[in-house]
Amino acid sequence: MARRPTIKDIARRAGVSESAVSFALNDRPGVSQGTRARIRRVAEELGWQANSAARALSGERAGAVGLVLARPAHTLGVESFFLQLVSGIQEVLSAARTALLFQVVEDVDAECAVYRRWWAERRVDGVLVVDPRTGDPRPALLAELGLPAVTIGEPGPTAGPAAVPGPATVPGPAAVPAPAADPGLATVPGPAADPDSVPVLSPVSAVRADDAGAMAQVLDHLHGLGHRRIVHIAGLPGLAHTVRRMESLRFEAERRGLGPDHVRSVVTDYSDAEGAAATRRVLAEPQPPTALVYDNDVMAVAGSAVAAELGIPVPDRLSIVAWDDSALCRVTHPRLTALVRDTAGFGRLAAEELLSVLAGGPPRVRESERPRLEPRDSTAPPPAHTDS
Repeated sequence: MARRPTIKDIARRAGVSESAVSFALNDRPGVSQGTRARIRRVAEELGWQANSAARALSGERAGAVGLVLARPAHTLGVESFFLQLVSGIQEVLSAARTALLFQVVEDVDAECAVYRRWWAERRVDGVLVVDPRTGDPRPALLAELGLPAVTIGEPGPTAGPAAVPGPATVPGPAAVPAPAADPGLATVPGPAADPDSVPVLSPVSAVRADDAGAMAQVLDHLHGLGHRRIVHIAGLPGLAHTVRRMESLRFEAERRGLGPDHVRSVVTDYSDAEGAAATRRVLAEPQPPTALVYDNDVMAVAGSAVAAELGIPVPDRLSIVAWDDSALCRVTHPRLTALVRDTAGFGRLAAEELLSVLAGGPPRVRESERPRLEPRDSTAPPPAHTDS
């Protein structure tokens, strides 16, 4: 087995002391520019790399950032969003010669335990936090640990034409639906509320998407086609962006004179199985919806398959919209109307912001490019005989 080159090897080859090598490789004063350049050239020739563990113990950076996903593992393998997000993150980190430490856990408590362990072991210089939640314990923990962080998916600016964009916000805890006997059909009761009504004070940086603006585009499209009975097949309850989308749906529906008996949300776990099951149940109702909006591409494709199985043609009797565009949406028949967004760009923005924080930049909130609705073959006016 080949032996890794050491500081002693570099010192011997460059004709300098080991302390001079340490100063040069750690960007410390004490050596001339010419000596520093010669030492680095020799280190590169020998294939020397810093030992991240040793550097962490000495107080230097670990050269890595962390990403923990607290989601059911079976939902990750089929969802294109995270693959695209991680590819964007990795693109930026790779250029900065920074590693990405990735872990999947069962819940937020386990995620917090990972952060504590990483902090104690100095495994990472900072973390990227996904899936913001209502009553989220993670920002306070990260602030307590002093671990730099960027939250991905902080809610975007408010829905509604009269609102002025401001700090990232989510509805209060009362907006989260209580567990129902059938969690696949848990709906959001009560009057619509402005989804920016309660501010979130985050001690960490954030990148956010305009979910409210995206939902307004979806409702504009479907309402303009004539749809008045619309069901949103949402993701996991308690996630800030799930709550955000449900609140935005209700807000936009009420603006158009549609109440919860016409437009509502149904929560799932994002999987194709629950997406299909929820679709089957809502289509079996006495007054089924004429349009379905799914929180990801996988559930939308599963819902389209259920409609075909039930003999309900898309889009002649049922319109379908997917929240995230993907190859699945473009190759399925009929091609699915979807929200197109640069998910890899979202990941790049998050990674860039974390590197900025690590370089001493102030915490801030950055906005990603607004998604754009791409109408395709899966949306059309509802049947003329449909009751409102």
